[in-house]
Amino acid sequence: MVKAKRFEGKVAVVTASTQGIGFAIAERLGIEGASVVISSRKQQNVDAAVDKLRAKGIQVMGVVCHVSNSQQRKHLIDQTVQKYGKIDVVVSNAAANPSVDTILQTKDSVLDKLWEINVKATILLLKDALPQLQKGSSVVIVSSIAGYNPPPSLAMYGVTKTALLGLTKALAAEMAPDTRVNCVAPGFVPTNFASFLTTNDEIRKELVANTLLGRLGTAEDMAAAAAFLASDDAAYVTGETIVVAGGTRSRL
Repeated sequence: MVKAKRFEGKVAVVTASTQGIGFAIAERLGIEGASVVISSRKQQNVDAAVDKLRAKGIQVMGVVCHVSNSQQRKHLIDQTVQKYGKIDVVVSNAAANPSVDTILQTKDSVLDKLWEINVKATILLLKDALPQLQKGSSVVIVSSIAGYNPPPSLAMYGVTKTALLGLTKALAAEMAPDTRVNCVAPGFVPTNFASFLTTNDEIRKELVANTLLGRLGTAEDMAAAAAFLASDDAAYVTGETIVVAGGTRSRL
């Protein structure tokens, strides 16, 4: 049961937040008092997610935004500022994984899409948001444990997530001292995005066996870590990545 109210009076923008990890992060920030702006590519998904969050008493606005579309990114920021007047938290969660090909077999167009959505969109979104970010604001980037050791079936996706680890360090230096920038690297969470986990028992068992805690993660596990990093509880934390993977091996 969440009792903290660390985000009262704060405004949070969360991309790709109508389901899965993004939705759970938006929900957690909202339950803790934030006015939340959620987004995804389809209006019907945005509307459904808004209804779910409002039913929990959360102050929420939904905006259609494909993060690789410059006009839609700008619209997301403009709508947020028009309604709430400022931005305190940005969570960059959008990602794509359009291919399971090996890196050297991946088509140019797919490489472009992976770069555009998984890396470049975060940079461009923050460019748009920067003038509206308050002193003491926080950015949380969602990477992946695949960024530490890209698995063969997710190789290029993993490499884009590796880039986010470096981007977190670089942006933390660039945006200091007024804005903190941190990163969450989720382990394997059985969401729609990772449907291979929910449909393949062998893969699932192997991934569980690789954890120390004997289970896969939940979207709520990831949301708890993101909320910590976004909150003033992490006021002296910037440029860091928290791996939330139940003890799955990632780094020393």
